[in-house]
Amino acid sequence: MGKRIVFTGGSGKAGRHCIPYLLEQGHEVLNLDLVPLDNPSVYTLKTDLADSGQVFNALSSLFSMREYSLPETPRRPDAVIHFAAYARNLLVPDNEMFASNVKQTYNVIEAACKLGIPKVIIASSETVYGVCFTQGDSDYHSYPLEEDYDCDPEDSYACSKLCGERVARTFARRFKTDIYALRIGNVVEPHEYAQNFPTYLADPPSRKRNAWSYIDARDLGQICDLAVHKDGLGFQVFNATNDTITLNEKTKEFLAKESPNVRITREMDEYEAPLSNRKIREVLGFKERHNWRQYVK
Repeated sequence: MGKRIVFTGGSGKAGRHCIPYLLEQGHEVLNLDLVPLDNPSVYTLKTDLADSGQVFNALSSLFSMREYSLPETPRRPDAVIHFAAYARNLLVPDNEMFASNVKQTYNVIEAACKLGIPKVIIASSETVYGVCFTQGDSDYHSYPLEEDYDCDPEDSYACSKLCGERVARTFARRFKTDIYALRIGNVVEPHEYAQNFPTYLADPPSRKRNAWSYIDARDLGQICDLAVHKDGLGFQVFNATNDTITLNEKTKEFLAKESPNVRITREMDEYEAPLSNRKIREVLGFKERHNWRQYVK
């Protein structure tokens, strides 16, 4: 049976690929965004997520005008997927980005929990591992980057994402709700393989800030679907990345050459992405469908 899902930020780079996947799985989706999603199957309710009242109202809203014809009000949403945010630094001043990202995440989680919505999935970020938006060059503490890593970023965007994770943990404990935070890697849309990957392969150091890892936007949709269906985990953090390193070289040999002073904490698969998705494969059953090697020759 399909779920009723409220998706925030569904008109953005990731959301516009995740939502079609969710629809294919039989779910109903309401998009909360400030701009419409170009998808006739999904209604976009223009919502300012920084306004708590609007969030409470939106999460208890009908999913479309068509639902007025139903004999009774549809059931509450089964899940909220919260992707809306300023997507990086330098879109607005740092204080505005930080305050908005944290406030939106707080408002969505609070409203979902107090309305009794049993599943919340939030977008965290690869940036929490502390290298993506560091000033100058910086090394990771260890490889692979996994969910128990000591995250110590120095930038405001990553800090806002860590604050979101803490908010999620707080409400999951208080309301005994499942809230899963996805540390999303560099999102790649289908057209970007031919556009970007030749440069990545020709200049490996350019991918250090993304830990030589990525997530296909369509595979991210699969992760959202798996998270919606997996119950009973309480608060969890998952790296949301594809399986393999974005290089032709083997992972162990490349890291030994590129980062000789960074320790390796476990045996890694031959081409395993340094930002490892092992947990999401083992716990949620993720199986990537869009490995970059299918699209880059």
